[in-house]
Amino acid sequence: MSHHATPEADHPKDVPGARRPVLASRLSGLGTTIFAEMSALAVATGSINLGQGFPDTDGPAAVAEAAARAILEGRGNQYPPGPGIPELRRAVADHQADWYGLEYDPDTEVLITAGATEAIAAALLAVVNPGDEVIAFEPYYDSYAACIAMAGGVRVPATLRPPTQQHPRWHPDLDTLAASITSRTRALLLNTPHNPTGMVLNEAELRRLAQLATQHDLIVITDEVYEHLVFEGSHVPMATLPGMRDRTVTISSSGKTFSFTGWKIGWVTGTPELVAAVRTTKQFLTYVSGGPFQYAIAEALRLPRDYYAEMSESLRARRDLLATGLADLGFGVSATEGTYFITTDIRPLGEQDGLAFCRALPERCGVVAIPNAVFYDDKQAGLPFVRFTFCKQPQVLSAALDRLAALAKPE
Repeated sequence: MSHHATPEADHPKDVPGARRPVLASRLSGLGTTIFAEMSALAVATGSINLGQGFPDTDGPAAVAEAAARAILEGRGNQYPPGPGIPELRRAVADHQADWYGLEYDPDTEVLITAGATEAIAAALLAVVNPGDEVIAFEPYYDSYAACIAMAGGVRVPATLRPPTQQHPRWHPDLDTLAASITSRTRALLLNTPHNPTGMVLNEAELRRLAQLATQHDLIVITDEVYEHLVFEGSHVPMATLPGMRDRTVTISSSGKTFSFTGWKIGWVTGTPELVAAVRTTKQFLTYVSGGPFQYAIAEALRLPRDYYAEMSESLRARRDLLATGLADLGFGVSATEGTYFITTDIRPLGEQDGLAFCRALPERCGVVAIPNAVFYDDKQAGLPFVRFTFCKQPQVLSAALDRLAALAKPE
């Protein structure tokens, strides 16, 4: 598929009328998410699910208690304010200032959303006109493709390069990305720390991207949900770079940082004009959500820095446990600079097709993983790569490694 191609719009028999609904046409070919397919396989086979990125333990008890208290006290049980409760908007603004020196007005420059996924959808619907091009890293989180399609945009992949001896980490090819910018390019959609590769953009890479954005007058939408899950280097928000605060929509959420992924509390920060544009579309998506949880996350964001350090170190230990175990079993293991995920190469195991490998893995070993090929337009480019998550208890990771040892045995 050419990088300017759009999904083919056939007319399925089960849709009444001569024409397919517009959004269904745009989403044609995207199908059911791989997460739904693999999670169903995990349940059906009793497998250990190292596919979907959700922890198997809850976050801090004090935060859960804050949510229960809010419910019992009647705070947030009815519709909260459209932009989010003032306490959470202030906590988000304080977080950005405390961690990154970014000053935002909680009344006009912060918006609370139903997780980062809604924030991404609302941001793209707000700034992308039909026919506009959006450059996004490939492999990409699957909702990116759907949200750009729903906005009528054209996704232009900027394919990350796998590690080599010269470049021992996943990294962007910024010269190729620069060459893909045209008069129709409207936005850069960036994800750092990056799912699924575990790449964390360094400051030199971010500065080059910022220079391209200012040179071509592009809006930058940054998905920073793994901002506190960085193990090598540090997270640098795009909005901190010269000239970028006024053109960056920054997105993050509470799910990954506090291990309450089911609460779906996310946020957007940006200029009043950008946040107002995102709010205009967001109000017609969920309108509002998660009232009591908003109060709890306002308290969570005020946890001491020791919490963030301990969480990161705990995940680092689990990353190392899984990475070492997978390497010992013969997988090619890429360095994970951040996130919940390890990307592996299955070719050293004598395998070539990650899709077939992951679909067979539950029956072969009782473990579920995610094939990276589903995050590529060019499926061949991602075919040998498979993603595992390490945001599980150490004993679960060890049990999964014990099961995966069956790969070394003749079938």
